[in-house]
Parts: sequence; structure tokens; C-alpha cells
Amino acid sequence: MLTWRCGVSVPIVFHLPFSARTLIKHLPSSNQNTFCPHRTRAKTLTTTRIVNSSHFETLNTRQQEQIHLYVDALLQWNRKMNLTAVKDVNEVMERHIDDSLAIIPPIKNSYTSHCDSSCNSNLKLVDVGTGAGLPGLVLAIACPDWKVTLLESMNKRCVFLEHAVSLTQLLNVQIVRGRAETLGKDVSFREQYDVAVARAVAEMRILAEYCLPLVRVGGLFVAAKGHDPQEEVKNSERAVQLMGASLLQLCSVESQSPFGQRTAVVCLKSRRTPKKYPRDPGTPAKVPL
Repeated sequence: MLTWRCGVSVPIVFHLPFSARTLIKHLPSSNQNTFCPHRTRAKTLTTTRIVNSSHFETLNTRQQEQIHLYVDALLQWNRKMNLTAVKDVNEVMERHIDDSLAIIPPIKNSYTSHCDSSCNSNLKLVDVGTGAGLPGLVLAIACPDWKVTLLESMNKRCVFLEHAVSLTQLLNVQIVRGRAETLGKDVSFREQYDVAVARAVAEMRILAEYCLPLVRVGGLFVAAKGHDPQEEVKNSERAVQLMGASLLQLCSVESQSPFGQRTAVVCLKSRRTPKKYPRDPGTPAKVPL
């Protein structure tokens, strides 16, 4: 495992002006590679199963400490703002942390199989609609070699994320305030990421238009879904194809979440997204493809 360095300021990019708010203070408790695009579209949508009794237990001691610091901050700040409906530490660990960690094996397996032989060297990942940092901040803790961008449109959540990143002393995280529809057309973000992920944001038709314009040709879009997303996935095939990608596989993951089995929907991008996508802010949600 890598040794974490401390004392480095957190890089934050704000694309919309805002006024910092005075928020409660946390009470502490006990790097891009060049890849060869994969241009062959998947012919068959396969389903694989990845089982791990506890993803949290696979983390080293430092990473587990960082997770606990993050969870404590999440619950503390949640008393003043709506970050999560879950208010019990054990439920947060099961419902959010383990559920977020569960999508790492599908990302790694799909990436090494279809994109590049290694996904541990400065892989660039964007978490679209990260909210309180789920799953992006958790992925950044578990995979310190990855460069993680947390994309969030709400100011108060960005302020919390800044605090959480500073508290956990993460060096591989960038926080960007903005909408996916806007940044998807910004040359600084469009098709700049190896992987885009989203969890509990929207249905697949909408997510495809949010996420795939941000993914490079040959990269992946991974959506964390429930135990039976087949109908939603089927309905999203047209939207995924319009964005220049194809559905690659469904990975069934046994999560410690009380909801049980979860599914990672993996899409492979084989060509550039047409310039007209994403559409104007709000349109993808109102008029899904």
C-alpha cells in the first residue's frame, strides 16, 4: 500500500461564483496516461458476479481511518444540512461506504479487460452528481493512485466536500462546482476522463447524457444501480449509443448494503460524442433520449 502524505492544500475548481457559508466544524473522533482506444463494440451484454463479504476490510489501516473521519464529518454536518437521510453510523457504513467500495472491482476488471492492462496508474475518474462524495470520495480513499474529480452543482455540498477532503488529507481529489450538461461542453472537461461514475443520481437514459460526454474514447461509464436494473438498462440503449458508447456488461456485486445485491452497469465508449450533446441544462432530465 502507498504511504499518504499530509499538509498539502486541496485543489478546488468553482465554475460558478458563490458566497462561503459559515458551517459547523467537524468534531474529530477515536496522477493522465495515454491509452489506445478500444474501438470494438461489445456484441453481447454479459453478466458477471463479484462477491466480497466486506469491501471495507480490504482497506489498510490508514484508509479505514480516513473512512471513519469522513463518516463522522458526514453525520456531524448532516445535522445542519441535508446530505443524507441516513443518520446512524453503522447504517452509513453499510448503506453508503460498502456500497461505494463495491463498484471498484467492476471498474478495475472492466478497465483492464477492455481499456488498458493497468488501471492503477493515474486513472482519471469523474463522479457525476457526487452529492456528499458518494462514491467518488470513497473511491479516492481506496484508490490513491486515481485522480478523482467530484462534480457537484450545489454550493453547500461543495463546501462540505472541501472540508471532508481537507480532513482526510486526500491529495488526489479535485472538487468542481457545476452542472454536467455545462461541463460536458467545456473543452477542459469534455472527453477528458478514463472513467465516469454515478450513483443515486438519475435513470440510465439521463445518466448517459450526463456522463458519457465527459469520457474519452476507449473509456468507461459505470452506473451503480440496484439488484434488478435490466428494464432500465434496456430502455437506455438508444441514449448510450447516441453518446458514442455501447452497453458492455452488468456486474452483480454482493454489497453489505441492507438492499443486498447491487449492479454495476458498465458502458464502453468507442467513438466521440456528437457535439450537440449534452443538451442544455435541465433538458436531459425533462426530455430523456
